[in-house]
Amino acid sequence: MSGKEAGGSADGARGGQVTVADVQELIRRKEELEEQIRANFAVLDGQKGVGMNEPLVDCEGYPRADVDLYQVRTARHNIICLQNDHQAVMKQVEEALHQLHARDKEKQARDLAEAQQEAASAGLAPGPGPHTPQAFAKVGSVSAGSPASKAGLQVGDEIVEFGSVNTQNFQSLQNIGTVVQHSEGRPLNVTVLRSGQRHQLRLVPERWAGRGLLGFNIIPLQR
Repeated sequence: MSGKEAGGSADGARGGQVTVADVQELIRRKEELEEQIRANFAVLDGQKGVGMNEPLVDCEGYPRADVDLYQVRTARHNIICLQNDHQAVMKQVEEALHQLHARDKEKQARDLAEAQQEAASAGLAPGPGPHTPQAFAKVGSVSAGSPASKAGLQVGDEIVEFGSVNTQNFQSLQNIGTVVQHSEGRPLNVTVLRSGQRHQLRLVPERWAGRGLLGFNIIPLQR
């Protein structure tokens, strides 16, 4: 797949309103690229474990006779092209998620303003209603010493917002994974409900002694 092909539908999406379906399509293409990259690395592994940088000539400067030079060069070229496409698609996913998030924020603000205006017209104080943000996932476990633990996340916290992901655009845990991949070393704003109270936390995905970049497990909530 070429870089032009990788950017095609996303450019079309940017020309109008980005939808959840657009994001799902980008994620599907990202996974396809990752599978193709793995397949080409497997070709290199099959050539006596040749990687991306090993020389293809022997100590005397002659082409190596123990590997298929055509296959190795082709696989290396494919991997470079596919990795460039993958990087472009990942950027498009992030931009699309941010657009969805911004649009949802604007809609929530409009809905709240309308609710307050209606309440004022009726002589009532606005209270929590259908426009109150709802949680889409719950924290199942938090590892000691992890980035999640340092940020103050606790077991039982209900997640309302995780970076650009919220109830309106959350589809699966893949949404969280995509945001985390693009935010390593950078703080994410996380909003949780704890004992009925909202808490704003700053979580920095980073490498630590345990697995992954977060060190916690979340469970999607049925809506």
